[in-house]
Formats: sequence, structure tokens, C-alpha cells
Amino acid sequence: MSAWTEPVHDVVGIGLGPFNLGLAALADPVPDLDAVFLEARDEVSWHPGMMLPESTLQVPFLADLVTMADPTSRWSFLSFLKESDRLYPFYVRESFYPLRSEYDDYLRWVAHRLPSVHLGRRVTHVRREDDGTYRVTTARGETWRGRRLVLGTGTSPTLPTCVRDAGGPAVHTAGYLPARERLTSCRTVTIVGSGQSAAEVYQDLLAASPEHDYDLVWLTRSPRFFPMEYTKLTLELTSPEYSAYFRSLPGSTRARLLREQRSLYKGISGDLVDAISDLHYRLRVQGQGPRTTLVTSTSLVDARWDGTSYDLRLHHDETDEDFGLRTDGLVLGTGYAARVPAFLDDLRPHLRLDQAGRYLADDTYAVDVHGGEVYVQNGEEHTHGFVAPDLGMGAHRSACIVNALTGREVYPVEKRVATQTFGIPDHLRRAHPETA
Repeated sequence: MSAWTEPVHDVVGIGLGPFNLGLAALADPVPDLDAVFLEARDEVSWHPGMMLPESTLQVPFLADLVTMADPTSRWSFLSFLKESDRLYPFYVRESFYPLRSEYDDYLRWVAHRLPSVHLGRRVTHVRREDDGTYRVTTARGETWRGRRLVLGTGTSPTLPTCVRDAGGPAVHTAGYLPARERLTSCRTVTIVGSGQSAAEVYQDLLAASPEHDYDLVWLTRSPRFFPMEYTKLTLELTSPEYSAYFRSLPGSTRARLLREQRSLYKGISGDLVDAISDLHYRLRVQGQGPRTTLVTSTSLVDARWDGTSYDLRLHHDETDEDFGLRTDGLVLGTGYAARVPAFLDDLRPHLRLDQAGRYLADDTYAVDVHGGEVYVQNGEEHTHGFVAPDLGMGAHRSACIVNALTGREVYPVEKRVATQTFGIPDHLRRAHPETA
């Protein structure tokens, strides 16, 4: 009797955020693509610590898991609404922007119906076998084998080193809701950061402030609390051709551009900026404050926790002055970063990484030295630009990966969608008259 051997799948996906879930949905109808997807959590959830009741996505519903690659897919957001008997209410609502909670429901709806998805499988180790396949081990002791991998482990919250070293109950915005009750019992609550999440936390705590006895402080390094730019020609930067152009630039230029493009993806929605200002006015008219302080151009230099409160050492970058703040509540809206997970340690010799230890993704999002064996989703901001975490580009990236995995164009991929040209147009690329 021959010994049983594990099946070898065409691809094993690790992690099940929106991007790998979108890949699973697009791979589902492809008959010659045998894919499995492993997720550590027992349930799919999307930013549960920021699931504020009235929060909406910052992208239209078309930026779901599949529509921008396949508008006919059964896994679209509109299909979810139809099956949930909410298509007409969504239509009557007349807003392109779904509630964050219903997008979260949509992700679970897809995950529970895809046979390729396996929840509760925390990956603990990956190695490349001598035959070129990949062996993936989970905490359950299971092993899964694949000819290729797609890494969709996403990004993790980042905290300033001084806060992490200080200890204490500081919370990243990713964990805001579980900490909300404790924060509202503080004397002073300080929020650091000026992105969308920090602004949503500020608005929520400001709205609750009349019912509680706390002062609210909002600090940012930015020179102002700036809105994200949504003008149409700027939105053309969320396009395949801009991503390809960005990838062609030197690393130092890419890093500079990402710093300069913060208003395109790290600001606050204009509607939320206005809503916060209106809330300030209403509280003032009603004689309820607001008891709040907003300070821009301020860097967090150091933090100390004494068991009761934080002593924050701050620096005002424009006046070049040091100052301090004592606060017992501290919320950090300090962003997220992609990291190579520890379970890939044995795989590092097979990965293309830069000097900072980050993935070096090619035009198909492959990151392995062998070529076309290991792919990454939302770990390539430094190579492909600020669109890496953008939900609107997720289906495009997944389509590129499906096409690469199958070796054919399963999903047509747009090469040019913008009216503007990035870089020098071919018809203008000619020698300077003096050197011709």
C-alpha cells in the first residue's frame, strides 16, 4: 500500500484581509487554478477596533473585492446586497460609500461561502522544499503544500518607540473601541496623529465629552489638520500606469514622493473635517465647551508612564520650542507598517528584500528570487506607491496575480486609464536641440 501524500495546490494564500480574500474570490471560478487560503483568526473582521456606527468607507462600493476586475462576479458588493435584501435600500440611500459595518459584513459573507477559505489556521512555519514546492505548517499541526504562495498578512499598527518603551495603557487607534470606556473615564485624553482614524477617534470622544469630565487634546506633526485630496486628476494617480511609473523610479525618489504625497492617502476626509468643526460650534453654542486643545507642528519626543499618567515631552517644530503635557489617556493614530512575518524566517534566502528588509515586488507582485513563486499583497508601498493599501486597486492587483499564476489573461488588465502621462510622453522623448 502506498503512503498517503499531501495534495500540492497551485497556490497557498496566507492571510485573509480584503486583498487575499479578493484574490480568493477571483480565483474561485478559474477551473485550472487550485487555490487554498489560510487565516489565523476564527472569523474574518475588518478593523474591528474602529467599527464606529456611522463610519463609512472612503472609497465607493465599486472598490469591493472583485468588481474592478470582473463586474459580473457573483462575489460583488451588489450581489451581497441583493442576497441580503438590501439592494433597494442602498439604492434609495443614494450614496456610493458603504457603511464600514456593512463592508465588514460583506467580507464575512464572501469568506463563509468560498470553499477555498480555511479559518482558524495560524501559520507557524513556511519552507521551500527541494522539489520547489512550499510547505506551510499551521498551529494545528496541519501541513499545506503549494507550488506558489501569496502573502496577504497585511500591515500592523505602529507605535512610537518611546511610548512602547514607557508601557502603560496607551492604545493604537486599531484598538480604540475596546479601550473607549476606560478613556472616557480619564481626566485628559490625548490623541496623536492627524489621519482619518485619529480624526474619527477625536470626533467620537468630542461628541461624548459633555457626558464625561475630560479635556481632549489633539496633536499632529503636520502643519495643519489637512484633508485628503479627492480632485479627479489627482485620483488618476490611483491607476495601473502611475503604479508602473512609480516602480520605475529610483528608491530615493520613491521615498521622497511618498513623503510629499501624504495628503493623497494620510489625511482626513473633507466631510469629517467639516463635521468636527461643526461639532465644535454646536458644543460652544450649547455651553458645553468644547474643552479641547488642537496643536499642529508638534512632534512627540519622549513619553514616561508613572503608573497614573503619561508625561509627554513635545517639540513644536515651527517655533523650535520644547514643551510638555501630562495625560492619563493616550491614543496613537500613528499608522501601520508591513513586516516580513517571523514564520518566513527560513524562507528569507528565497525572497528579494531591500536593505530595510522590505519586499521588493516586481510588476506582477512577485517577491521571490526564483521568479513567480511568492507574491505579496499590501506589502509593496515602497515599490508600487501609495496605492498599495488602497481598496480601489485591490482587484487590479489580484487580477494581475491570477494572470501570473495561470500564465494567461484570465482577467483583462487595463494598461492605461488616466488622461495624463506620467514621465515623459514617448512622442516628446527626443534629443535636446543643442545636443541633437
